[in-house]
Amino acid sequence: MPVETTNIDGYAFTPLPWSRPLGLLDRTTALGPDAGDRGPRLSYWLATTRPDGRPHLTAVGALWSDGTLYFTSGAGTRKSRNLAADPHCGISVSLSGLDLVIEGTAAITRDEATLERICALYNQQGWAPSVKDGAFTAAFSAPSAGPPPWDLYVVTPKTMFGVATAEPYGATRWRFPG
Repeated sequence: MPVETTNIDGYAFTPLPWSRPLGLLDRTTALGPDAGDRGPRLSYWLATTRPDGRPHLTAVGALWSDGTLYFTSGAGTRKSRNLAADPHCGISVSLSGLDLVIEGTAAITRDEATLERICALYNQQGWAPSVKDGAFTAAFSAPSAGPPPWDLYVVTPKTMFGVATAEPYGATRWRFPG
C-alpha cells in the first residue's frame, strides 16, 4: 500500500519507516492478544462521535490481519450507533516500542469469506465465535459488546500517527491514498 510519510518529530530524529508499525501489527496477530512473556496484552481503544458532537471512547477486541484492522460490536451499542451516523473514527494501540493512532472510517462487512477468516483468527486467540447470518455469535463476549449477534467492522485508514517509545525514536504521520 503506497504511503505518504511526514516527519512530525521535534527532535530531529528521522521519520519512522512504515515497515515498523506494519511489522508490529503483523506480529500482534501472530502472537495473539495475550502473548505471555513474548509481549503484553494489547488494548485497542476506539473513538467515535456521538450525535451531539461529544466524543465516545471504548476498548474493542480488535484484530489486525493482512494489512486490515477489524473489530466487533453489537448493533445496539453506543459505538455502533455512533458509527451508523458517522463512520469516522480513531483507534489507538500501544505496541512494543510504538504508540499508534489510526484515523479512518469503519464499516460493517458481511462478506462470508472475510467473516470466516476473521472468525478463525478470533478462535485461535481464545474467543470462540461462529458465523451466523452475516455476523458473529458466541456464548460470551466483552460486556461492552452488547448481546449477539456482533457485526464485524473493517477499518479503512486515512492517516496513522506513530510515536516511538523505544529506539530508534521519532514521530511520524503516514497518509494513505483514497
